Amino acid sequence: MNKKEAILLAALHLITKKGVHNTPMSAIAKAANTGMGTIYNYFPNKEKLINELYINIKKKEKEIYATFEPNRPIKTQFEDYFISTINFFTSNPLYFKFMEQLHASPIITEQSRNEGYKSVDTVLQLLIKGKEERIIKDIDINELFTFIGGAVLSCLRWYFSQTATSDISIKSQSQMVWDGIKE
Repeated sequence: MNKKEAILLAALHLITKKGVHNTPMSAIAKAANTGMGTIYNYFPNKEKLINELYINIKKKEKEIYATFEPNRPIKTQFEDYFISTINFFTSNPLYFKFMEQLHASPIITEQSRNEGYKSVDTVLQLLIKGKEERIIKDIDINELFTFIGGAVLSCLRWYFSQTATSDISIKSQSQMVWDGIKE
């Protein structure tokens, strides 16, 4: 792991544990086992560091959709998307905690948000195709995203609050969301 990766990882751990305002750059440098000069060579301020961390997480999230097969039925693709998203964040709980804390924060710049939206382009295209084929309700894309995103968030919060969760429960959650968006 190079210094920049160590800094990002240290920031992820500290921010999810202590919050943005209680995580000074000096604490990040110390946790990354580097000096303040090094940290500022990579990140001129904490906002830039946080935005890069946000973009990195969104890029990793996008990777889970790379293997999707667009010729499969829309329902199957949606289930794969939903379950893959849940599995991604349950396998990376710090990513979930970070995104939950900062997704709506003004610290995340518009440029970073726009870059982050690329991570869900596959799903956007799926919803558009589903609407065109009258498989998915003819509802504004932003409303569909809000509904689906809220369901993902609720499912993840529920997952992390449980002592044990089964795949059957996640599959059931996926089915309920599908029932809510299908025509």
